[in-house]
Amino acid sequence: MTRADRARRDAERAADEAAKEVYQGILSRSPEHDFEPTLKRVQAVCELLGDPQRAFRTVHLTGTNGKTSTSRMIDRLVREHGLRTGRFTSPHLTSVRERIAIDGEPISAERFVEIWQDVAPYVHLVDTTSAADGEPRMSFFEVLTVMALAAFADAPIDVAIIEVGMGGVWDATNVVDAEVAVITPISFDHERWLGHDLTSIAGEKSGIIKDGASVVMAAQTEEVEGVLLAAAAARGARVVREGVDIHVTERNVAVGGQLISLRGLGGVYTEVFLPLYGAHQAHNALLALVATEALLTGGAALDGDVVGAAFADVDSPGRLEVLRSSPTIIVDAAHNPAGIAALVEGVEEAFEFTRLVGVVGVLQDKDAEQVLAGLEPLLAEVVVTRSSSQRSVEVDDLAEVAIEVFGEDRVHAVERLDDALDLAVQRAESVEQYGAGVLVTGSVTMVADVRILLGKG
Repeated sequence: MTRADRARRDAERAADEAAKEVYQGILSRSPEHDFEPTLKRVQAVCELLGDPQRAFRTVHLTGTNGKTSTSRMIDRLVREHGLRTGRFTSPHLTSVRERIAIDGEPISAERFVEIWQDVAPYVHLVDTTSAADGEPRMSFFEVLTVMALAAFADAPIDVAIIEVGMGGVWDATNVVDAEVAVITPISFDHERWLGHDLTSIAGEKSGIIKDGASVVMAAQTEEVEGVLLAAAAARGARVVREGVDIHVTERNVAVGGQLISLRGLGGVYTEVFLPLYGAHQAHNALLALVATEALLTGGAALDGDVVGAAFADVDSPGRLEVLRSSPTIIVDAAHNPAGIAALVEGVEEAFEFTRLVGVVGVLQDKDAEQVLAGLEPLLAEVVVTRSSSQRSVEVDDLAEVAIEVFGEDRVHAVERLDDALDLAVQRAESVEQYGAGVLVTGSVTMVADVRILLGKG
């Protein structure tokens, strides 16, 4: 190793350590699942920074499932048209820096520290004002949102693709004035904060629709669609609905993904290769395509070759992702009933398992019984465990639920995730037959931890 190489390595290590210090400081704030209905702190910092959110065009995404995959597809489509992008998604798998991506790549450790140093004085100023008013300081997610907006303005980028953290109306990201709002399927999740019925949840999520925007809407239940259409009408927004105006017209399983045909606003795009599994990803691709049409051409057709090249290069880590073979180990971040249903359908369609063993860990605010019940027909056995998250359901408690769903003979409880994965591999291969596999799911942190264990982090 040359002196220059050593110096570069040492500088990278120092930057990584500095970024970890900054991250730990931000983590000490209220967690992102601790939801508070106000935008004023984020608005105050943005105003002090010169309103960075006004320096670029924005596509804003909400919904219950599919937001991150759809965001990544829009990002890739926009970049293939020669524009610079910023993407803000959550949560992250391995590094917090994944949440803030410029031109498809997470920002560097050095840049993460620089952005924090740029915004920190204004964050502290707003914290001080908030404390004087007897209110809390900025939360973890609010600070990251401000950092992302500042990074995008400074880059500078042309288009930001921004995923809400939770809901819409009061989400920290809702300081943006998006030209295009994308609403993926809405179902039950985060009920404690968003409401216990679909109309309440839809009402919260409809808050990202801005005056005169284009709204690209996934197929929804009748009650959800009614809420979204009323919100769009009140704001003079143009609505494009899946199943009415736009369609997935054809879909066939292919090696490494699927071939899809999409009817967008501008025409039909045929035999587009998408290197992701599951019908839900085809529907995510449709939303991404139409959002890009609305943004770039106002609804006219995009160049088919450009669209094909963009989709062929899409990835979505932690979403029906194959990490290993012999036996096949798949991870998926599904954590609510709708996500589990899409996962099960995707596995049954794209893989030919004869024996599949699950490794499942669930967080405390999720419906563990429904998650396990959705997986039961797919799995021969299940190993319940916990991820590194402090919000994980205790293993013994999860085992009790699993036994109710699967029966005692099909359930194993293992405290450590690495041991749980080892046992699942053993149980998958316990019967000599072709087609053994292991599926890891139940939370994003489960997927993140296993990706690190298997060297993919």
